[in-house]
Amino acid sequence: MTYPETVLDTVLNRARLIQLVIFDVDGVLTDGRLYFNDAGEETKAFYARDGLGMRLLMDHGIKTAILTGRQSELVLHRARNLQMDLSLVYQGYRDKRPAFKQLLQQTGLQPEQIAYVGDDIVDLPVMAQVGLAIAVQDAHPMVKQHSHWVTEHQGGKGAVRDACELILSAQGHLDAIVARYLTY
Repeated sequence: MTYPETVLDTVLNRARLIQLVIFDVDGVLTDGRLYFNDAGEETKAFYARDGLGMRLLMDHGIKTAILTGRQSELVLHRARNLQMDLSLVYQGYRDKRPAFKQLLQQTGLQPEQIAYVGDDIVDLPVMAQVGLAIAVQDAHPMVKQHSHWVTEHQGGKGAVRDACELILSAQGHLDAIVARYLTY
């Protein structure tokens, strides 16, 4: 999605303030498809590049949280794998507003210091309150309409990495990160 320069400047200004990024799971950290085996056990596919983006945020002092309407041990496993603070993983919240209120209290952050990455209308109540609302490329049209920025990639296919790199770039970290990997 192409943005006018004034819109991008506004988004970058918002991104400079971010100290916590909240991610939805289905449709954001995954492609939104739900897989069940014959025993009824659920599986999910997470994108490795998205995970690296989340680690890079955390390595630069930006907290990451998960806020999802579904409950899954797989989500906790992924959070542990990324070395996330498990107290910032909120599952089973179809209405995400109470969990967002708890996150504000728990972190002591103001809404303008928080970004939220979502894909569907259940994410809108929190997206409307945060400093930077990000929709994934294949989000519901209403979510795109009410976001500050839309990722280039789809959910579960690089959208999280797009969001992480936007914030890291706005805060002056991305060039140094890339330079580290180009140093032999």
